[in-house]
Amino acid sequence: MARSAVPFPSRRRALAAALGLAAVAAAPAWAQRGNPVMRLIVPFAPGGGNDVLGRQMAHSLGEMFKMDVIVENKPGAGGNLGTEQVVHASARSNMFLLGHTGTVSINPVLYKNLKFDASTDLQPVAMFASSSLLLVVPEKSPIRSVQQLSDTLRRKGGDMNFASSGTGTGGHLTGEMLLQVLGAKALHVPYKGTAPALTDVAGGQVDFCFSVIPAAMAMVKGGKLRALAVTSPKRMNLLPDVPTMGESGVPELKGFESTLTYGILAPKSVGADVVADLERKILDVAATPEFQSRLVVEGAEALMGGSASYGRRIQEESVKWGRVIKTAGVSV
Repeated sequence: MARSAVPFPSRRRALAAALGLAAVAAAPAWAQRGNPVMRLIVPFAPGGGNDVLGRQMAHSLGEMFKMDVIVENKPGAGGNLGTEQVVHASARSNMFLLGHTGTVSINPVLYKNLKFDASTDLQPVAMFASSSLLLVVPEKSPIRSVQQLSDTLRRKGGDMNFASSGTGTGGHLTGEMLLQVLGAKALHVPYKGTAPALTDVAGGQVDFCFSVIPAAMAMVKGGKLRALAVTSPKRMNLLPDVPTMGESGVPELKGFESTLTYGILAPKSVGADVVADLERKILDVAATPEFQSRLVVEGAEALMGGSASYGRRIQEESVKWGRVIKTAGVSV
């Protein structure tokens, strides 16, 4: 398990005070438990997009509120190992989870033998960001639009294939959702990671892929992949010239959306005062231009909502992706 402490800087104290965010406001909820250090469990390996977003929030919390925040990576089993650790954590551990659509909405449906349900065994604190996927094809492909891809999928039946970074991932389920909406078929080709999947798409061995944006950007800019659309409800600031799936002109794709939500969750044992205190801090961080500009670089955008809003979104995404999983017969 990788551990790294987020800096505990002294600057911006005057700004925080001016905004009514002075560190002393945080003292009661954290200090009463005798351990002022917050531990943020990221249930994925260091260096990936999920890890980067978690560390950005941890750093910003530490910087703005003079909190000592430690990020701990606990990868394994599609995020289930780290999630289970937080589910069973005591209140005095000051342990919280970086929530992700895959771990809190998809996995409880996808994995049949889990000993916990993240959607009910954890309490949402706040959500702070969302990221979409990028639909790409080989640069040499004759397909130049979502309309052409849709027509080809319907015409060629099961002769086409699509790649993903693994079974049950956002890219896989988004591909399955596209096929279900269009009433088409294609072979899913799972890879052990995004990089090898994109390499084979660029090489023409695979027809298309829904990829996380940062991983695909270099190949798009390098002329190896062609970006057809983003899966967000509106165009991304990072890719203003790339249309959304809903703008494709395909009637069935109007309203097509696939976004991953990021937030912070706490064990059920954590008190309401601590949750409310941290909720306010997360939302204050997410509202700053500095934090939002960091999200854009990672292909994400701010999505702010408190405990109740985040809880509703977790349930909505669970229903949405559960339907896709059951219709496609996906299992791990």
